[in-house]
Parts: sequence; structure tokens; C-alpha cells
Amino acid sequence: MALIIFFLVRHFLFAPVSVDGESMVPTLEDRDRLILNKVDSIERFDVVVFPAPDAPEKQYIKRIIGLPGDTIRFQDDVLYINGEAVEEEYLASVEEDLAPGENFTEDFLLAAKTGEEVVPEGSYFVMGDNRQNSKDSRVFGFVDASSISGTANFRIFPFKEFGSIDDN
Repeated sequence: MALIIFFLVRHFLFAPVSVDGESMVPTLEDRDRLILNKVDSIERFDVVVFPAPDAPEKQYIKRIIGLPGDTIRFQDDVLYINGEAVEEEYLASVEEDLAPGENFTEDFLLAAKTGEEVVPEGSYFVMGDNRQNSKDSRVFGFVDASSISGTANFRIFPFKEFGSIDDN
């Protein structure tokens, strides 16, 4: 009975997931282990897991930047959503290390990267936290909501970083 419960929980509720690569640095490091929450609702800035559009046998871990109906623009390292500047607190440590005048995220408009003025219904615009080394919606376009496996906001390894990724 315990084995059946384990498989049901893993299939429908929670599962371990591993970070592969450096696209989410500084938030997540290569080989970090997370818990995938398959029942959580998706909100802006959540870290989500989905099959890689260019290699479906792999999975990507990225951050939700744009929700359906949003307009998105980056200018001078500032994220603008629906015309309003939005703070990206999870990047504060990286931005402190930049040289004067250096940008961490290149300037762009959503339409220039995707051909769309707004994020379509049933889709999300995602980006890795390592903006200079991330294959994300700037490259492969929007992520369909139905392809998202869940959110991954709880780290279980390395043990010294155990807990919510927002607290570390």
C-alpha cells in the first residue's frame, strides 16, 4: 500500500527534479535538486519546469516573466511589464557586480523576439536568471501552459541550501 501511495504522490503531486546547466545562476546552480510541485498555480516569477522545445527528452527550468496578456520590454536592465518597471529582486546580487554602464539583460521588445505584441492566452514568456547564458523564450518563443510540469521553488540539495529558493 505504501508503494502505491508513493507512486501516486510522485505521479500526481510532487517529484524530484535536477538542474542541468547554468541558465538559472545565481538562483540555482548546476546539479541542484528541487521538488517539482505539480499542483501549484503558476504566478509571475515562479520557477517552472517544462520539456525543452528543441529537445523534448530534456527538461528546462526557467522563470515565468510574462503571463497571458502581458507586454514585455527590457531597457537599460529594467524589466517593463505592461509599461511599468518591475523589480527583479532575485537578480540583485548579479546586478551589484556589473561594471558601470554594463547591462545584464540586453534591451528588447517582446514583438522583436516573438513576433507578438502580447503574451498569447494559454502561454507564458520565460527566461533564465543567467540572462547572458540562457536559452529561453527569447530564442524558442512562448511556452504553452499545458506543457508546464509544475513549479520548482523548494531545493533539497545541496543540503546547505535546503529550503525555499526565494530564501537563499
